[in-house]
Amino acid sequence: MLASSAILAGVAVSGAAQAQDIDFTIAVSIPAATHGWTGGVVYHAERAEAEIEAAYPNVDVIVSTASSATAQVSALEDLTATQDLDALVILPFTSEELTGPVAQVADGGTFITVVDRGLTDPAIQDLYVAGDNIAVGANTATWLAEQLGGEGQIVVLRGIPTVIDDERIEGFTQVIDETNIEILDIQYANWNQDEAFTLMQDYLARYPNIDAVWANDDDMLLGVLEAVDQAGRDDVRFALGGNGMKQVIEMVQAGDERTPISTPYPPSMIASAMYMTLAQFTGQAPMRGSFLLDAPLITPENADQFYFPDSPF
Repeated sequence: MLASSAILAGVAVSGAAQAQDIDFTIAVSIPAATHGWTGGVVYHAERAEAEIEAAYPNVDVIVSTASSATAQVSALEDLTATQDLDALVILPFTSEELTGPVAQVADGGTFITVVDRGLTDPAIQDLYVAGDNIAVGANTATWLAEQLGGEGQIVVLRGIPTVIDDERIEGFTQVIDETNIEILDIQYANWNQDEAFTLMQDYLARYPNIDAVWANDDDMLLGVLEAVDQAGRDDVRFALGGNGMKQVIEMVQAGDERTPISTPYPPSMIASAMYMTLAQFTGQAPMRGSFLLDAPLITPENADQFYFPDSPF
């Protein structure tokens, strides 16, 4: 939210003086609240929409949600057919399926800001805002390898086929490959708690010993923990996720033995991307390039800094 403070700091007076006519239209295309993290994305996008339109009456922000990649493509087609878009801020449902449609929007001269789940062709975007997903995986793996003494057997749950999932897995496996830790299995659970529960049940049935689990998202982690508890398995020393869900932060704060750390990946990054895009059109500063958020380990010592009890995630 630092970007919002910088951009909106001086608009209380200037915004009121601006013409009421719409000079700029910014579309925001995001996944619907299909799980906790995207629920947070919708929450922060709608808050930013209200703040921007209140401060800049000449800017129209259109927030559009979609429950699938196909629906998001259709929504983009509707937006471009009915609106003259100056900018598109998009968090792609999936990377591959949205790359072509976003490229078509860009070809029309629209400024493109991509958030979180990168496109397969980064040349399409003018601005990219995301967490450091390689660091999310690598920092988690480094901590886990130290705790296991570089030995053991683990299983991994992937999200959905996107650039950020690829990056998290890349960061994690690069560290693990330098140890004697064996990854028994690694499969997709689509960042979904129920699917993670089912997949973890399968892992537990097939592998008599699992020292640790990495579910690269906290929604999946909750499903993993439920499956482990139901099975009564005490061999699973660590079950780790990521993204900083408040329920998981509470575990870290309490010193939970299985989940003593997490990594932040705030859904409020959508708001930061919207404010940065706004700056491109309001004369504050030209915005180009990639902006990655840090991914420090969340520990009992610093967990309070990452805990927001009023957030939906």
